Amino acid sequence: MGNPHILVIPYPEQGHIIPLLELSHCLASYGFKITFVNTQHNEERIRNASGLKVKGDTEDLIHLVSFSDGLESGEDRFKPGKRSETFLRLMPGKIEEFIERINASDSDKISCILADQTIGWALELAEKKGIKRAAFCSAAAAMLVQGFSIPKLIEDGIIDKEGTPVKMQTIMLSPTMPAINTAQLVWACLGNMNSQKLFFALMVKNIQSMKLTEWLLCNSAYELEPGAFNLSPHIIPIGPLVASNRLGDSVGSFWQEDSTCLEWLDKQPPQSVIYLAFGSSTVLSPTQFQELALGLDLTNRPFLWVSRPDITNGTPDAFLQEFEDRVSPQGKIVTWAPQQNVLAHPSVACFVSHCGWNSVIEGVCSGVPFLCWPYFADQFFNQSYICDIWKVGLGFNKDEHGIITRGEIKNKVEQLLSNEEFKATSLELKETVMNSFKEGGSSYQNFKRFIEWIKA
Repeated sequence: MGNPHILVIPYPEQGHIIPLLELSHCLASYGFKITFVNTQHNEERIRNASGLKVKGDTEDLIHLVSFSDGLESGEDRFKPGKRSETFLRLMPGKIEEFIERINASDSDKISCILADQTIGWALELAEKKGIKRAAFCSAAAAMLVQGFSIPKLIEDGIIDKEGTPVKMQTIMLSPTMPAINTAQLVWACLGNMNSQKLFFALMVKNIQSMKLTEWLLCNSAYELEPGAFNLSPHIIPIGPLVASNRLGDSVGSFWQEDSTCLEWLDKQPPQSVIYLAFGSSTVLSPTQFQELALGLDLTNRPFLWVSRPDITNGTPDAFLQEFEDRVSPQGKIVTWAPQQNVLAHPSVACFVSHCGWNSVIEGVCSGVPFLCWPYFADQFFNQSYICDIWKVGLGFNKDEHGIITRGEIKNKVEQLLSNEEFKATSLELKETVMNSFKEGGSSYQNFKRFIEWIKA
């Protein structure tokens, strides 16, 4: 019998694809064959951005396959819930046909399905086919805990059967976890009611599907979220999953990275640069976009700002070009950056982040303090970890119009960087979390047990 063959199925968004590709590299380093599934649209974006080259010793063991997502119109892809709906409707049949075709051969049969925990149908399919199955959570373990708590939240009258908070209040799922404003439950802050209903219904269904899994893995560490893991001990942390653990480069980005920013960072003084990046989904109003730019100017510090072409719903090109011309060379603006390399650079002083979990993990693993600018979903809860539990960052306050003003930006940058405790605490947390994935660490031991289970 040959090496185990693992079919990896991510949810079709960048923030879900990147950590599962990282985990795939780790599994391939043990000689496992990996077949990694993407939609054709996403694979094309990734190849256009980086070539999706699988580098190093694992190159021959990771194979990429893609299927049409059924969305012919680019406009459809941006309709709330449309991608999820078509993915749920079309992909199960295509993946089942693919498995049957592969497993009809005498060799390389799929021996394990590793799926994003949001894809409950993949776990159901694995059980139907008699294939080993494991689920992976790319968010904090606390997000799984929120999902597992849904029946009790309904029973206690905190939310209705569609997930809508009955009233605005603060709750605690555990004394050792951050308090949650019910308006910021992960499914309740997606921006519109249609998305909330679809996402909530999917979470409820996936809670049942996850009972079929033999392993529920998470890109976290016991040391980051002890309260969540104590509340749900069947969630197994194997993080942090960052490219530096294997001395490689991160893969899976939808955007082409501008590596010239690393050369620019080389010219800046140590711990001087404000790094700003808001992930792949954050959208700023034109007013907020301009306030951010003017706030950076007020800090009188060097900054590296990742500004996607679609980061604002206005037309900032003329403003941004004039601003960049005026602040250069103090500031540098790029459309996308090699974030893990940037955060590890000695010139970076702090990270202005949307608090997506991948960015949180990467910032923590680099020992960089945060300024938190959450946009939606789990990002508000992640800010609570950063500011209230780990104490490695600060949040911004909005004015009466919902704007984070230039003055607020300047003041919070000064407050963060003038207090050496934030940097010291960040470095302590980095050491603790990185040790968890080193030999003998808790995540390392969990990962080794997972490897042995796949081999068995």
